[in-house]
Amino acid sequence: MPLLIALVLFLLSFHVRTAFSAHCSVTTPTKTFEKCMTLPTQQASIAWTFHAHNATLDLVFFGTFISPSGWVGWGINPSSAEMTGTRALIAFPDPNSGQLVLLPFILDPTVKLQKSPPLSRPLDIHLLSSSATLYGGKMATIHNGAAIQVYATLKLVPNKTKIHFVWNRGLYVQGYSPAIHPTTSNDLSSIATIDVFSGFSAAHRDDTRTLKIAHGILNAVSWGVLLPTGAATARYLRHIQALGPTWFYVHAGIQLCAFIIGTVGFAIGIRLGELSPGVVYGLHRKLGFAAFSFGALQTLALLFRPKTTNKFRKYWKSYHHFVGYACVVLGVVNVFQGFEVMGESRSYAKLGYCLCLSTLIGVCIALEVNSWVVFCRKSKEEKLRREGLISCGSGKGSGIHG
Repeated sequence: MPLLIALVLFLLSFHVRTAFSAHCSVTTPTKTFEKCMTLPTQQASIAWTFHAHNATLDLVFFGTFISPSGWVGWGINPSSAEMTGTRALIAFPDPNSGQLVLLPFILDPTVKLQKSPPLSRPLDIHLLSSSATLYGGKMATIHNGAAIQVYATLKLVPNKTKIHFVWNRGLYVQGYSPAIHPTTSNDLSSIATIDVFSGFSAAHRDDTRTLKIAHGILNAVSWGVLLPTGAATARYLRHIQALGPTWFYVHAGIQLCAFIIGTVGFAIGIRLGELSPGVVYGLHRKLGFAAFSFGALQTLALLFRPKTTNKFRKYWKSYHHFVGYACVVLGVVNVFQGFEVMGESRSYAKLGYCLCLSTLIGVCIALEVNSWVVFCRKSKEEKLRREGLISCGSGKGSGIHG
């Protein structure tokens, strides 16, 4: 239990640090802006100045490359908070000269469906000027982690100050066409609606982020820690005669808590799917449904548990063991799949979970070795005792017979 509490606190502290570690700046080497905001993904941020008298917006986007041959882009969607329909400015190294270039793109539905590569074309919004520079000036080079600033000046529609911002980055460019970006949860959530007049962002994305964190922590604790702990409890405590039936109540209690917490996490996952139309994680979703179904079957199996004298008891035990271990394996695998989906494959949160799971596995190995040692010792003692009884019985038998 202390290990479980430590894991929960570690996961919570990591996400809190992640939420507040990034910062934004209103100052660049060439210009100073009035407002700035840290964007929720990819360590990106924006700064801007809105001129209300003529509805003009000066802004700069701060992003980073993830590959020397990659691309970084941001844009505005005039109609909705999604990638399709975005008018974007995308920066990448020129395939011929290697110099940084900034080109305009309109992301129509064919781009999302990957039916054709995106081709640069003029934007149908009032873009007055645009430019891009690498952090460090002319001597800077494009590399993994290189910081870039994309400037733009736009003429907005009068009295419409809520803007749908979209940003992303990719690993490589084919000719002058950016290739598809990674499809982790963070990359697919790179959208924010910001009121450039007030400086506030829509709460929808923040709520979604909070739900994702809750979904990840609840499922990691339930399916990834409590469920394996309950299975280990049944395997290694049931043979301790001094405990009597206590092991069963401990096992059932842990598994029931795991299923209740896991059900809440599963329900949050369903809600996240409803809040993210078009975003589908096929493998993670299938594993989640399979684990939840097996967990429900295990819980229902308690209602139909035969007595020890019933002839169907051995079949029930076989079913219970198979479904139980399958649920444990599916749950742990899906926790790791969840880290991939969340874009936390190399995070301290995953490291903390791995340490917790490794500790549990180490304890199970030690108990398994100990149980085998005890089993072999008892078998040897039983064999010696049996041989002694046979010898003694033979003598007694001869005496009685005589």
